[in-house]
Amino acid sequence: MEIYVDADACPVKDEVLRVAERHNLLVHIVSNSGMRPSRNPMVRQVIVPQTPDAADDWIADHIQTDDICITADIPLAARCIEQGAASLHSNGKPFTTESIGMALAMRNLMQQLREAGDVKGTNPAFTKEDRSRFLRSLEDTIQLHLRNATR
Repeated sequence: MEIYVDADACPVKDEVLRVAERHNLLVHIVSNSGMRPSRNPMVRQVIVPQTPDAADDWIADHIQTDDICITADIPLAARCIEQGAASLHSNGKPFTTESIGMALAMRNLMQQLREAGDVKGTNPAFTKEDRSRFLRSLEDTIQLHLRNATR
């Protein structure tokens, strides 16, 4: 099991590293911009070209069954789920085979409404509750994978 982080706008990179270190898991921090390098030997920093979806494509090309993707990008989450990986939003909400279809449909609807000028605004601010939910969700996902691996 490895963790892939869609890192450019991810607010929980430090939390991912803390949990991964506790479980001795390799973490791939994928971005198209330079980030502060980590001295942790279990962290692989991947810099991709600054082209649309380059980080998403790299993650989708490398993620495998039983890995975990951390992303707010719903199409990337869908690609990872199709490959048998787990996917968590940075607010801790898991993307699942049961929920990803509705998440994609809502994303597309909201994009159409924004383009038509019917909806304005941004995503809600990231809260301490989101961070806490993320930590619980990541730990739960890892524990589930570990239990399933021993069966």
